[in-house]
This record gives sequence, C-alpha cells and structure tokens, in this order.
Amino acid sequence: MKNPEIAACNSLEDVRANIDRIDRQIVAHLAERGEYVKQAARFKKSTDDVRAPQRVEQVIGKAVALAGELGANPHVTEQVYRAMISGFINAELAEHAVLRGAEDGG
Repeated sequence: MKNPEIAACNSLEDVRANIDRIDRQIVAHLAERGEYVKQAARFKKSTDDVRAPQRVEQVIGKAVALAGELGANPHVTEQVYRAMISGFINAELAEHAVLRGAEDGG
C-alpha cells in the first residue's frame, strides 16, 4: 500500500532532501526518547530492571506490528529497534550507575 503522504520525487536530489528532512525528525525523536530513558533509570532498582528482556521483546513486537499497519518493512523495523534499544539500554545502564553511585554517597 502506497502512503499518500509520500511526495513524488523528480530527482535524486528531491529524494535526498526528503530523506534529510525525515532524518532530522528521527534524530529529534531519538533525543526525546533518550530523555525518557534517562528518567526511567530513576525508577529501576537493578541493572536487570534496566535490561528488561521481556519489555524489550514487547516493544519490538509492538513496533513490528505497527510496521505492518503502516506499510513499513517489518524486518528492517525489527533490526532498527533492536539496535536502538541496545544503544538506549547502554545509556540507561550508565545513567543507572551514576544514580546508584549518588545514592550510595558517590
């Protein structure tokens, strides 16, 4: 199913300009998501809570289902989400360690 919001491009430059516009939106959303991940570290008691493999699979499952609804490639969506979540888990583990150090008198 073709997304009616996708502009018909007349050149490679048009394609690249649209990709650049979308990349800016993606990075803005990553920054926003990162701030929530940082806040989440405050509520987790252990590194196991940060890693939360069941939650990871839940989030990926929802993203893959959404990809199907929106016409995105489910395989690419899953790969992107696995990489993104892995990066955010590493950032959250670092934040969690800082917070735990502060609680322990750092």
